[in-house]
Amino acid sequence: MTDDSDAPAGTPRAENGDGHPAARERHLVGPDWQWRHRLRDNPATHRLYRVVVGILGLVLVAGGLLLVPLPGPGWLIVIIGIAVWATEFERAQRLLDFVKDRVRAWEDWVRHQPRYVQGAVALATFAFVATVVWLSFRLIGVPGFVPDDVATWLHVNAGL
Repeated sequence: MTDDSDAPAGTPRAENGDGHPAARERHLVGPDWQWRHRLRDNPATHRLYRVVVGILGLVLVAGGLLLVPLPGPGWLIVIIGIAVWATEFERAQRLLDFVKDRVRAWEDWVRHQPRYVQGAVALATFAFVATVVWLSFRLIGVPGFVPDDVATWLHVNAGL
């Protein structure tokens, strides 16, 4: 049996020797997905499409990882890059499923905590984000789009 772990996500999977599906099937149906089926029918366009998806996902994941220490949506961009990969690569789909499961577990845990724990989590998150923003401004300076009166206040009161 060949290794189909990088087969397109919409490709039905064969069973392995144990009778278990090698991976869950994904069915792409409807007019929105017909263009992908046409691409997959031609080996040359399918290969090119997979290369483009791979490069686009790589750019998003690498760019997101560079943004992680800065204020902004670094992890969100990383996850979007993994989601792009997951449209064509089974390993990326498994990683995306793992990330979704962990995020849902964290949300469920926080939701079932007393209000004071939820408040502490929110306060810790705010403190972390504020510290990252302060450090970013300290290292690279206050951005030019910040109004002058706010920038002056930050220099005087926040030590920037």
